[in-house]
Amino acid sequence: MNEEMKSLQKNETWELVECPPGKKPVGCRWIYTMKYKADGSIERFKARLVVKGYTQTYGIDYTETFAPVAKINTIRVLLSLAANLDWPLQQFDVKNVFLHGELSEEVYMDLPPGCMVSEKQCQKVCKLKKSLYGLNQSPRTWFGRFTKSMRAFRYRQSNSDHTLFLKKQHGKITTLIVYVDDMVVT
Repeated sequence: MNEEMKSLQKNETWELVECPPGKKPVGCRWIYTMKYKADGSIERFKARLVVKGYTQTYGIDYTETFAPVAKINTIRVLLSLAANLDWPLQQFDVKNVFLHGELSEEVYMDLPPGCMVSEKQCQKVCKLKKSLYGLNQSPRTWFGRFTKSMRAFRYRQSNSDHTLFLKKQHGKITTLIVYVDDMVVT
């Protein structure tokens, strides 16, 4: 929990504020999991703060939620090309993917359970600046920020599969496909 809280603070995920009149903060809770090594032994314990997104109200806490998902046929073609043409292939996983999405909506969240704040700040709520797991708009905000970054690096977004990004440079092509928090580059 301490690691996760440090990560959230470093990322400036929220600021503590007085809850505005008429606003109802969404709740949150901790989800605990164990990560295992290949031999079945415990590698580490993990805690993730998750927003109770089911308490969000459409039109108030969020509007658009859609984020594209890679088409299986696009992935198959990309992997087939890489295998048949002997292209190098790299897979990446984005750590804490949803914490990178920047919110445009005003979303307030209760203080996380076990959060240590001064007595003066106990009555405050978290005004979210970044997305968190569980928010209805999390996939959209992350993919929007990712797309903006890829365009800044002069990648072209495919019209047939919006999760595929292409860049031609010096007679070579780089392709990148993203599936939530996993990416394949060749």
